[in-house]
Amino acid sequence: MASSDSANTHTIDGIPLMLARRADLPLRWVGQGDLIEQVLAAWMVIDEKDIPFNPRLIGKPGVGKTTLGYAAARRLGREVYLFQATMDTRPEDLIITPVIGGDGAIKYAASSMVTAMIRGGVCILDEGNRMSEKSWASLAPLLDDRRYVESIICGLTVRAHPDFRFAVTMNDDASTYELPEYIHSRLQPQIFIDFPEREDEILILKENLPFGKNEILEYVVDFLQRAHAADEVYTVRDGINMARYAMKMMQGSGISGKEAYEKSVSMILGEEASGYMWSGD
Repeated sequence: MASSDSANTHTIDGIPLMLARRADLPLRWVGQGDLIEQVLAAWMVIDEKDIPFNPRLIGKPGVGKTTLGYAAARRLGREVYLFQATMDTRPEDLIITPVIGGDGAIKYAASSMVTAMIRGGVCILDEGNRMSEKSWASLAPLLDDRRYVESIICGLTVRAHPDFRFAVTMNDDASTYELPEYIHSRLQPQIFIDFPEREDEILILKENLPFGKNEILEYVVDFLQRAHAADEVYTVRDGINMARYAMKMMQGSGISGKEAYEKSVSMILGEEASGYMWSGD
């Protein structure tokens, strides 16, 4: 039995839960519109006996996996909640944790994921393959047709609102856990986010750096495209940082755009990245 007390609390079986804050971020997905359509299709429910999928957004760090999930959720008009997974994430971190209130009494805080479940929002679990199997096991009933989680901490079962949607981002690198098969099968479909094409990449840079100088942005996007072709890990996030720093150096010291760009590459990414610099004629 559940009831809502206010926007910030929710009571289940007589136990009040403090709810997490939603994420309001200045993120906008640029280019590759078909990827948003793939996420929205995964979340679609086409029959009263149907349930939404829990898509897995996979790609190298910095390619925009979280931005993609956030943009898809906003397209639905839903509240968005983010949970950053780490190697230290415990089952209770994912669900409900006890906290000591100002009066010394124990209170219970719902995670951002459980808050999304209660409010019918979207939870994006970031870097999910950094979590251990024990933590994933606590989510198994949520990710199938049961759609609930159980809190051992306070003895509650929390059922997901019909509008609740879930996605997990996963970095395509080696510093992660292997997903157990029973979780792997619950996180479908797999949606792969690759490096953007040149036209999309320049649009992303301009979206994030509306004050950016075209000269610097052209240098940076050429660097990124060379790096992508060599399957390097440098991403548009690195490009944004390089462009910002180059423009700050131009403003502060009056050096040329070319010199500022070259210094920025080595200072942001290290000398090993200099082989991908575009130096012009």
